[in-house]
Amino acid sequence: MNHVKTFMLLAGLTALFVGIGYLIGGVAGMLIALVLAAGMNLFSYWNADKIVLRMYRAQPVDESHPNPVVRTYVEDVVRMAADAGLPRPAVAIIPNDQPNAFATGRDPAHAAVCATTGLLDMLSRDEVRGVMAHELAHVKNRDTLTMTVTATVAGAVSALANFALFFGGDDRDRPGGIIGTLALMILAPMAAALVQMAISRAREYEADRVGAEIAGDPRALASALEKIEAHARRIHNPTAERNPASGQLFIINPLAGRGADNLFSTHPATGNRVRALMDLALKTGRPAPRPTTPSATAVPSTPAAAPARPASGPWG
Repeated sequence: MNHVKTFMLLAGLTALFVGIGYLIGGVAGMLIALVLAAGMNLFSYWNADKIVLRMYRAQPVDESHPNPVVRTYVEDVVRMAADAGLPRPAVAIIPNDQPNAFATGRDPAHAAVCATTGLLDMLSRDEVRGVMAHELAHVKNRDTLTMTVTATVAGAVSALANFALFFGGDDRDRPGGIIGTLALMILAPMAAALVQMAISRAREYEADRVGAEIAGDPRALASALEKIEAHARRIHNPTAERNPASGQLFIINPLAGRGADNLFSTHPATGNRVRALMDLALKTGRPAPRPTTPSATAVPSTPAAAPARPASGPWG
């Protein structure tokens, strides 16, 4: 998706927020919403990545971490970033059993990539490399700012729509009246989700392609996507459930654990992504990978307490 189209979609999302302000409070409400939207976009530019990292309790890690799996994870990310011509990103892990990952930051110089402890536990080293290369591709393509700002504004749209009933919902003199308020509560979050979907889906395909080039193994990323999809449907991500607008940041929809409706999913169908990656593997002549098993060195929920143990399995 080109940058002009992305800018237009973000402008549309902001206009939706301002329109809700008008329906709730008329011209005064619209002006207040306009000021809030401008402030939100500016605040998101500088701080949304920090908010997301704090929200998910992301814990910074480096090559000195006592767990060898985490050390290898950090080393692989740093090496792939250098190979891709990127500045060294901040690297973090999220104490969550659902295998998943995301990237955030306003530009490559201020980027952070995060993997859950579940991802490091369940995937082989090559698969983890593929996933993190996908996240580095988002950084390289400068998707992280757009996705983070979109998540912030879309979340605000949904929250404001839910507040609509409490801001004079019975005042029939207000623009739209009670019928307009009820329609607003239903349609505004749907419209925000559609904009998120339009912005995010094409970016996921492109990040898959670039990530496969960075890691040099499309098949490993395809295998990782299948495993993450299967486990995400069974393992809940409570933080994502409480903040659904942030779900688009992850490589696989983290809301799938609760059977979330995929009609407005910000992620393409995993099967389609896998097929595209397998086609890419055939074109590049990448051989099928050797069978691997997940790491035998589990990453605990509190990473700092992880004992130093010899690496085993594919992480050795």
